[in-house]
Amino acid sequence: MLRLSRLQAMSGSETHPARDGFHGIAVIPKLPAVGRGTSTDSLRRMPRTIQVIATAFTALIAYSSVFLASCAAPPSASARDAQAAAAPVTHCIVGQDRGAVSIVAADGTLQWQVACPHNSHDLAVLPNGNILIHPAPNRIVEMTPSKEVVWQWTSVAVAPYAGPVEIHAFERLPDGNTMIAETGNVRIIEVDAQGAVRTSVPMRVEHPDAHRDTRRVRKTAAGTYLVCHEGLGCVREYNAAGNVVWEYVLDLNNQPATGGHDGHGTCVFNALRLSNGNTLIGGGNNNRVIEVTPTGKVVWSIERDELQRADGRPIHLCWVTSLQVLPNGNVVVGNTHAGESNPQMVEVTRTKQVVWVLDNQKVFGNDLCTGWLLDAPAGTIR
Repeated sequence: MLRLSRLQAMSGSETHPARDGFHGIAVIPKLPAVGRGTSTDSLRRMPRTIQVIATAFTALIAYSSVFLASCAAPPSASARDAQAAAAPVTHCIVGQDRGAVSIVAADGTLQWQVACPHNSHDLAVLPNGNILIHPAPNRIVEMTPSKEVVWQWTSVAVAPYAGPVEIHAFERLPDGNTMIAETGNVRIIEVDAQGAVRTSVPMRVEHPDAHRDTRRVRKTAAGTYLVCHEGLGCVREYNAAGNVVWEYVLDLNNQPATGGHDGHGTCVFNALRLSNGNTLIGGGNNNRVIEVTPTGKVVWSIERDELQRADGRPIHLCWVTSLQVLPNGNVVVGNTHAGESNPQMVEVTRTKQVVWVLDNQKVFGNDLCTGWLLDAPAGTIR
């Protein structure tokens, strides 16, 4: 299996109010020392009454230690961040860059690799250990760890459209079908294991562009589809009939628009629906991550130059691509086109403490859009 597991130790405590209002000092008769070093013979030589008191006193000390520990206040968010920073965080990842899909262990060593010449915008590791990879602009394949292709899909133009078709997003659904977003055809389809299209949902694109109609698309638990329209600079949520039921339009965040892969704009790349109903958006060349409410209010963000490495060096976000939200609330961000001086991926806490970075220019380069944590715990949103 390609999926690895990470063991995590977590501890907690409860605060208990005083139950009986006792706030005094007990007066204890002076006794021989009783504890780990007290011998059984010493206890036998005591008068019977003193033996009983000594035994009870020893039990009271043991109980008090446990009780006081249980009364300790739970750690604050900042304390949890400090604990996380003290414990090293490592990850094994799979991703596509430099003409291949590669698996890299936590120590940075290459574990598995297969040729994949297309600069992929999506990737998925399946529960059976197979990987959905993106070897061509209009093609996806399911590949086993032994590099056998066991399923594939190639998108073609659907009349009356006759131009190019590209795939920029796909995922395997719980029912076994595969969701695929097709530019050019401007539709979202769900395809079964035999290659039959079971569902087709039209999208609304005011200025069609077979390369920029979409980036990441994800199906929500409610059965809707969150679509990143790169060319339009917005995230739209579609229902099964293709109606837009929610929309968020990105802005320039009070900065001038600049061109190039290291520039600034509103070319949105990724969006995930969180368990609280908000939407986490990877802004692409908006150079930031934002969490927005259903009413469109930004309630949390990671700004372009806000993060720092553990040694204080700044982290510059460029094209924000992959997003993974861990059960502990940490967010793993793909930082594409940012150059060798910046990490390709960053794990950050909700208080914006950086706990892990990927710096592996040997296996991955400047175009890693698909980094996928192989050791992420169950419940990770991506």
